[in-house]
Amino acid sequence: MSGKVDNKVAVLILQHPQEQDRALGTAKLICETLGNAQLVVGLSWRNLAHALKQPAEARDWGVLYLGSAHAPGKGPLVAVTGKGEPMANQDGALAGLRGLVVLDGNWAQAKALWWRNAWLTKLRRFVIVPDGPSLYGNLRKEARPDAVSTLEAVGLALSALEGGDVRERLLAPFRDLLAKARSAGVRDTPKRDRRVRR
Repeated sequence: MSGKVDNKVAVLILQHPQEQDRALGTAKLICETLGNAQLVVGLSWRNLAHALKQPAEARDWGVLYLGSAHAPGKGPLVAVTGKGEPMANQDGALAGLRGLVVLDGNWAQAKALWWRNAWLTKLRRFVIVPDGPSLYGNLRKEARPDAVSTLEAVGLALSALEGGDVRERLLAPFRDLLAKARSAGVRDTPKRDRRVRR
């Protein structure tokens, strides 16, 4: 891969501590591929600036929200209201957006991050409308059929915000990781599932 992607919209990944050791996690791949991305691990932060470790205004940032928007023709990135309804002025919702916060973990972990960080509700909310199933396939079980990896969600969001080949450049190392996992017989089974089978 030739250099990092020069993404204009910053990406801040809030990673649940239990996600950091996943064999097929994608947060580190995002930070290795994007020039303007940061990963922080934890459960709660006082505010956006605390998580970023630098000054930031909540009004300039959005969050990839846990939900799905049924907004035909508006995908792959849809601005939604606090009730999860697509906003009427999609262009206005994107204007001046400087960064996106992304929650990294399984569905339950991402929900825990959402509820433990009340400041996230002050950010603009966006949902991803995937154009197909996750590349994970059967390597990682998702809670919902429309769920995609953190990397795939970031790729979709940045392709909508910036255009260009950012999505494909993110997907290339992800495809490599999955190909190696398949050839080695690695699956990303959550510890919780192993405990249930005892």
